[in-house]
Amino acid sequence: MTERQHHLLVHGGTFAALDGAGDITGVRGTSPDGLFVRDARHLSRWQLTADGAVPEVLLPASGGETLRTVLTPRGSRDEPPPYTLFREQAVTEGAFVETLRVVNNRSVPLSVRIVLTVDADFTDQFELRSDRRTYTKIGAVRRREAVEGGIEFGYRRGDWRSRTTVTAEPAPDGVEETGTGARRLVWDLEPEAHGTVELDVRVLAHPHGGAGHPEAPGSPRSLERELAGRSERYARGVELSTAWPELSAVCSRGLSDLAALQVPAEGPDGEELRVPGAGVPWFVALLGRDALLTSLFLLPYLPGPAAATLAALAAAQATEDESGLAEPGKIVHEVRHGELAHFGQVPFGRYYGSVDATPLFLVLLGAYTERTGDPALARRLEPQARAAVGWMLDHGGLGSRGYLVYRADEGGLANQNWKDSPGAICCADGSRPTGEVMAAGAQGYAYDALRRTAQLARTVWSDAKYADRLERSAAGLRDRFQRDFWMEEQAFPALALDGAGRQIDALASDAGHLLWSGLLDKEYGEVVGRRLLEADFFSGWGVRTVAAGQPAYHPLSYHRGSVWPHDNALIALGLARYGLHDEARAVAHALVEAAVRDGDRLPEVLAGYGRETHPEPVPYPHACARESRSASAPLALLTAVGEV
Repeated sequence: MTERQHHLLVHGGTFAALDGAGDITGVRGTSPDGLFVRDARHLSRWQLTADGAVPEVLLPASGGETLRTVLTPRGSRDEPPPYTLFREQAVTEGAFVETLRVVNNRSVPLSVRIVLTVDADFTDQFELRSDRRTYTKIGAVRRREAVEGGIEFGYRRGDWRSRTTVTAEPAPDGVEETGTGARRLVWDLEPEAHGTVELDVRVLAHPHGGAGHPEAPGSPRSLERELAGRSERYARGVELSTAWPELSAVCSRGLSDLAALQVPAEGPDGEELRVPGAGVPWFVALLGRDALLTSLFLLPYLPGPAAATLAALAAAQATEDESGLAEPGKIVHEVRHGELAHFGQVPFGRYYGSVDATPLFLVLLGAYTERTGDPALARRLEPQARAAVGWMLDHGGLGSRGYLVYRADEGGLANQNWKDSPGAICCADGSRPTGEVMAAGAQGYAYDALRRTAQLARTVWSDAKYADRLERSAAGLRDRFQRDFWMEEQAFPALALDGAGRQIDALASDAGHLLWSGLLDKEYGEVVGRRLLEADFFSGWGVRTVAAGQPAYHPLSYHRGSVWPHDNALIALGLARYGLHDEARAVAHALVEAAVRDGDRLPEVLAGYGRETHPEPVPYPHACARESRSASAPLALLTAVGEV
């Protein structure tokens, strides 16, 4: 039996996942179910019945900014349904709204009893993941209180407080207990002959640490107009080429998704910012690597996200006062606001388990300054940039080991490069390294970071001595890398080195990131670029993360054979950098054709099955429905193929 499909409504740090009837059942699955704000579920039940029965779905939930669903009571050809229910649902920051219209299909008045069963369990998102972990919550207390026009749900545990209010116009005729903690809101409605009665229901989430919501939101239709305006404002000034209309359409869809995925953050001086959230449903949060890559892809068209991302990550940079993974100068990997992070039951409140966010921070700062011609941000963030370089050279291992190095983090991430799932860094036979790991892609980022920061030091900070030092470090890294990582027999770079310097020999797409960063000499880069377009790597829908034919390959693995749009976008940019324009266009065409088959949207990841035997792209079963790196990837493709 397949899991029921969820439909997502997203606005900034708020999202709702509803089923085809517009309901929330609270059933656990591979996708979360409910209304979520700041990592907590503020609605866990939202189920509609009419005259004591669950209505049938006449038209399943569909739409973009607003979900629209049509329901009826059971009927037949001879006894058609006496009324029809039209649901419209939308979210805005910290709120969910529904308008329910009951339309009388008969020529006489009707009496209809509408019941909405509601509950808020305030479950942390990490509790809903299918990883079999459980979390103790000693002293947690839930409450339910009647308020004017509805019900309020509350939750406290120590100093943690959250609440959710549900109110309606007209107010419910009654509020009933269910025996399970949920409440039933009851209306007895009497639509006139061929008349309509309308209910407006509002849900306001008051999360712990949230800013509050002084005004109730408008109707779903008014929110739809408001959110459409937000998308227009976000993409204002972006001019898309008409030479390739399909790519332009995919870019437009990506920009619309990115407008919805902006999450709140703070800058170094406490200023309020909006930065790209990583993805819905599991990662509606600031993830350093994701926000940096998204901003890099957008930079030629929209520099604003880069400025906001750099400021937010500078504010969250680890300092001398921190310990463990939070070494001085390191850029944060993930920032969470949920209950479990607050109490230290998961390590992700501010989590620094990333080897590559720090060099990517420097890459983006240099690229932003070069692109905009404005040195102000580079001057403002000079202390943070120098600290980031210091982390790479000292704690990161570049000075002592010659490479950026990480170890598996017990209780956190096993791998700390972009392929961060367990087993993602492996040999061709599938075996995993133990101890220290030096991932190839991260060394490319470090090389680019050193070169770009040297340019900032020379032209913005007026520090030629520092610039010379960084340029020498970059040149040394390039020489070492091609000596230690290049596998002569395969004519391809190793995926990583282990702590003893042995090559981890899986043939992997990370080699394309080396083209993007410019780490390889031209002759090596051209060989690698052409190799990535051979049949074992190139599925027809993109370049696989691991080439087929190796024991490590699995087409439905998260990082060992799947196809990632953002990975392919970096590869396309790298191919173009090395003059392999036909290969870059082949990658771009594959991704655009995959997106066109899914309403012009690129998913987080696709299965690795080849197009020659699977003429439609096969979805990866646990992919984020919307992901910022994938949403911005079409803009990177636009840059790579030169359609600007």
